[in-house]
Amino acid sequence: MSDLSTDGAVTAVWRRESARVVAGLARMTHDLDLAEDLAQDALVAALEQWPREGIPRNPGAWLMSVAKRRAIDGFRREEVLRRKVTELGHGLEEADVADLAEAVDHIEDDVLRLMFLCAHPALPPESRTVLTLRLVAGLSTAEIARAYFAKESAVGQRISRAKRTLAEAKASFDAPAAAERAPRLRHVLQTVYLLFSEGYAATGGDSWTRPELCQEAMRLARMLAALAPDEPEAQALQGLLEIQGSRLPARFDAAGHPVLLEDQDRTRWDQLLRRRGLAAVSRAQALAASGHPGGTYLVQAMIAACHARARRAEETDWTEIARLYDILAQIAPGPVVEVNRAVAHGRASGPSAGLAVLDALPEDTLRGSHLVPSVRGDLLERAGHAAAAAAAFTAAAALTTNTDERALLERRAAACRNHPSPSDA
Repeated sequence: MSDLSTDGAVTAVWRRESARVVAGLARMTHDLDLAEDLAQDALVAALEQWPREGIPRNPGAWLMSVAKRRAIDGFRREEVLRRKVTELGHGLEEADVADLAEAVDHIEDDVLRLMFLCAHPALPPESRTVLTLRLVAGLSTAEIARAYFAKESAVGQRISRAKRTLAEAKASFDAPAAAERAPRLRHVLQTVYLLFSEGYAATGGDSWTRPELCQEAMRLARMLAALAPDEPEAQALQGLLEIQGSRLPARFDAAGHPVLLEDQDRTRWDQLLRRRGLAAVSRAQALAASGHPGGTYLVQAMIAACHARARRAEETDWTEIARLYDILAQIAPGPVVEVNRAVAHGRASGPSAGLAVLDALPEDTLRGSHLVPSVRGDLLERAGHAAAAAAAFTAAAALTTNTDERALLERRAAACRNHPSPSDA
């Protein structure tokens, strides 16, 4: 295996395993900065050793083992090994560190524990989210900044302040008790949702999707649904993510090009995920009907269910979807909701209705994002204004930082230029 292919494998393993490694190290060291540093040290070791020695059978456990060894070496240098070993428990003697099976025993729960730590009430809401995206999703500061349309330096400062706040609050790294867990649940649900969103439509990079993030988000959503069986938002989030996750196999064609929802071969959808998602949405709706209030995830899950029930794109109930987006705009107003509402009304009542929703937005809405011009291009194309649509798609392509998405937008712009409509004559 070449160094280049090994480096790619290391990157893939890191994306899949970094949250588990950092979470496990944070549980053992009670220090987020140290946990991140140790995990990065293990990554450097992998980049150095795997090209020579090959990729280990259990790469996640290998990374954890190396990181734990580095922790012991550091503690020895500081001459506080005995105290730290007591804090970390009885499993950190070097002889035990080599036991790779033990290294992953606690990892599944560690990730969820880390998410509840990042939702600590001492942190302001925006800091809770960015810290979790950094530690759990493994997103870079630049990726988080793009997702929030913020400056990279500001996001970095927010992450640093959040870590300091947790340290000053002496936040427990243990799993919170039920009474402490309930108030944090909403923020954890939000973070799982954002984690999935980054995987489903990556803000940057070469690929339109990051399936490993989607899989991790779905796993965490199932755990949260089991943890809160009477909470409709937890059940709805599971349903929403599984329905959307079911589409992943159909989001690329045989040539590797992105495929939009209405053009997808729906026989390629993961039918097990689709059925499980619909069942979770039904549970959430039943809970809401019995007096447990639902919220934004329930409405979004009901929208996703409308798409999932349509065996063909032409059968989609866009009138119901538009109605649901109107409800979502009332309970969770925001520019992204309005852009999606424009799409829904454009399908339900014609492109002019969708353009009217877009035109009602402030001129600087989502400035720097490709979302508004890409949707405008779609609506203009449907309205028969090919030249204007091509200009909008070109503007959107210039704004996106994702290679696959840029190529898709450029192809749509070219198609509009190559097939002008009579209204452009």
